Amino acid sequence: MKKKPESINSVIKKILITQPKPDGDRSPYFDLAKKHNIELHFFPFIIVDSISAKEFRKQKIDIINYTAVIFTSRHAIDNFFRTCEELKTNISQDTKYFCITEAVALYLQKFILYRKRKVFYGADGTNKSFFEVINKHKDNEKFLYPCSESFDSEITNWLKDHHCEYATPIMYRIISNDIKEVIAQNFDVICLFTPGGVKSLLENFPKFKQNGTKIGVFGVNTFKAAEDAGLTLHIKAPQPQAPSMVSALELYLSSNKKK
Repeated sequence: MKKKPESINSVIKKILITQPKPDGDRSPYFDLAKKHNIELHFFPFIIVDSISAKEFRKQKIDIINYTAVIFTSRHAIDNFFRTCEELKTNISQDTKYFCITEAVALYLQKFILYRKRKVFYGADGTNKSFFEVINKHKDNEKFLYPCSESFDSEITNWLKDHHCEYATPIMYRIISNDIKEVIAQNFDVICLFTPGGVKSLLENFPKFKQNGTKIGVFGVNTFKAAEDAGLTLHIKAPQPQAPSMVSALELYLSSNKKK
């Protein structure tokens, strides 16, 4: 990538959102692009490969034996309910859902009557606040943590250390997408949303150098993966004043203009 100046007040013109482009014309991303006169490009860094019901059965985990479900991503939600549908498994009305962020919790509305179920989420998107919520209910629940093969070991370690009954059914795999042609376009900002996205970046570019490119991250686990990879981070969400990546970008771009 071509070298760019490192200062915060460098001109931001092109931003890469490493997720699929939103459907339709209504999205806060499009409003952001119009307001700040920037180019937004969308390209997923990962491919989600769903595990079939037949393959899932080999794990010998009976979903109906669990009273609570832990979700750390929308991919997990999609694949959990897909698996339940393929297995013809009816989820109890009393099932509780524990989500890493409010955004993940709200995504449940695609699959359940949100107000009639018991949905909980961490206050600030950190594992610490997430554990505080789970801790209030852990004595009466059996937890199911649907995940990929690269699940968050900090969560499973916490469940184990606090003597929770839990299972980690693998319901999907995360595969790195081919992003070489996309990255060649030289973006001013690249926004990453999952540890898998960070992994994809490094697998495609083992010797990746930012050279002034700003990096935005969403979620504490993505933040950790990016830091471990040696990336310099400039934009972080969720935070109290920026619960979403859009709001974090808004804060950054507005601050950028004032410099």
